[in-house]
Amino acid sequence: MHSSTPHTDTPPPHYYDGSQYCKEQSVGFLIKRGLAILVRNLEHQMQALDLTGTQWHPLLHVHQGCDTVAACAREMQTDAGAMTRMLDRLEAKGLLVRERSSTDRRVVNLALTPRGAEVAAQIPHVLAEVLNEHLRGFSPKEFAQMLTLLQRFIANGEALAEANQAAPGPDLVVQERTPESQDDKIDS
Repeated sequence: MHSSTPHTDTPPPHYYDGSQYCKEQSVGFLIKRGLAILVRNLEHQMQALDLTGTQWHPLLHVHQGCDTVAACAREMQTDAGAMTRMLDRLEAKGLLVRERSSTDRRVVNLALTPRGAEVAAQIPHVLAEVLNEHLRGFSPKEFAQMLTLLQRFIANGEALAEANQAAPGPDLVVQERTPESQDDKIDS
């Protein structure tokens, strides 16, 4: 049985040959394509909650315990400026409030409003619905295997990045589709 931790002492397999590389058979390309369609479907379903594709994500993080701007930005792997702009929109919608810490003025605390808590509580249900649709036809065994394989793929990649002392890569960004935010990007 394979472990989910990478084995750095064994050479990597040679599933790909650069001289015959085909993107349609690339795990990376397929994962990126799968994520893109997942994000598109999530954006569509989040419209029922009056949330854009980028607004639901920080709202969910606050709902699940990210209580400062810095913590939320770290969790979403984005910069504080982009996070602040997104939080501005959520605050304008009456979904959350920000307040400077009384003990450390550099810290900005986040809290959901009652309406924000109500909306945020619905987000996991939308996520589950869309993910379940994407997993239509998968057996429970295939689903469990898919999770295991993806976790191993990620662990191997993290080990390689650490071994190479690779700097963090570019963040995956999803642009909010409003004219005034064409240049604002944030993780999804």
